[in-house]
Amino acid sequence: MKTNRLCKLSLAISLSIATTSALASPQAPISARSFAMGGTGVAVAHPSAAPLANPAMMAAPQHDWADDFGLMLPSVNARFADEEEVVDQIDDIQDVIDEFQGLNRTSNPEEARRLAGDLRERLNNFDRDTVRVDAGLGIAFAIPTNSISVGFVADGAIRATVRGKLDPDDDAFLRELETATALELATADLDRDLKSRGRILASAVAEVGISLATTFELNNGEQFQFGVTPKYVELRTFQYTETVSGFEDDDFDSDEFETEKSGFNLDIGAAYAFGENREWNAGVVVKNLIPMELDSAQARPLLGEEKRTLELNPMVTAAIAHKSDYHVVTAELDLTKKKAFGFEDDTQWLAVGAEFDAWRYAQLRAGIRHNLASNSDNDGIEEDTQFTAGLGLNVLGARLDIGALYSSADVGAAIELGTAF
Repeated sequence: MKTNRLCKLSLAISLSIATTSALASPQAPISARSFAMGGTGVAVAHPSAAPLANPAMMAAPQHDWADDFGLMLPSVNARFADEEEVVDQIDDIQDVIDEFQGLNRTSNPEEARRLAGDLRERLNNFDRDTVRVDAGLGIAFAIPTNSISVGFVADGAIRATVRGKLDPDDDAFLRELETATALELATADLDRDLKSRGRILASAVAEVGISLATTFELNNGEQFQFGVTPKYVELRTFQYTETVSGFEDDDFDSDEFETEKSGFNLDIGAAYAFGENREWNAGVVVKNLIPMELDSAQARPLLGEEKRTLELNPMVTAAIAHKSDYHVVTAELDLTKKKAFGFEDDTQWLAVGAEFDAWRYAQLRAGIRHNLASNSDNDGIEEDTQFTAGLGLNVLGARLDIGALYSSADVGAAIELGTAF
């Protein structure tokens, strides 16, 4: 049996998901603890996670067991969004195609017509449906001191989005088969040059930086912490659009579908502890103080491919937290909106997270965050409300943190190994 062209749509989508690990705007990398607490961290980050969340927290008051040295090696998180069950749709489409191709259409024309109608309906349902993969990886360490606290961070994040696009000519072709004669059905060729296409849009951000933080004395005897992270940033985009008839997986290696840009940037943050026992802590961070932009490639404009711009603009986040030896409760708000790169929502998160500590040896965490910029009219997957939970374990100085995320569109998980003393 010939390999029909629609089979290649399934192949395009499946292979593009698999290739995302080699490479739309990615979520900023966060620690597994922050992941489990609704993405919070600006006012509660431990020293090793401070370069990712707020560099000032390296110099902020911490537990006695976490104020000398912290190591994150590594922290990994991933999310998968498939709100329309795109992967299942691909499997079902493939099954219908195989059944049509294997059918004796001369002796069973009614079944062939039914399958043509079924396939047309499934392809119409699949049109504009989206699947997205996110992944983040980070390593970091921090050495808090009474003068200058020093940290190092290296992290990367990717986001890849895959979408199907049905061409009206293919819809008309299948519609004709629904009422075709037995002879027309017998000579029908699903291996013809269909115009329906698959789209892949991905972006990646990688950073390497040194964090510095110190404490300043105020006139009233109080203290506040200030931190900076000068860093080297690399941006990359990948855009691939191809008809189902012309798709070849070898094309993923072509440079014409990729763009990249790099440069230096800066994060700055501050923290302030107050209250009778300094049980309250406020924090603010500005990430990516220097705006950066990168246009995607537009190698296939005749296939409807658009040039898209990946923007790395300054992001301001403020937070407040209440803590004791046995609990942390924090609220966090993005004061700026992050613009979407591809088939997705803009994001501006309001988050609440909590951690309950059992004598340092175990921590139970939970969180919720809501996207204030969520828009049901967006051109892709809607980012709305996400729920998180997680667990931390500390044994003989070694630390294991795990987290989980769930929403109407996303599922995700995080894991991190490290130590603190």
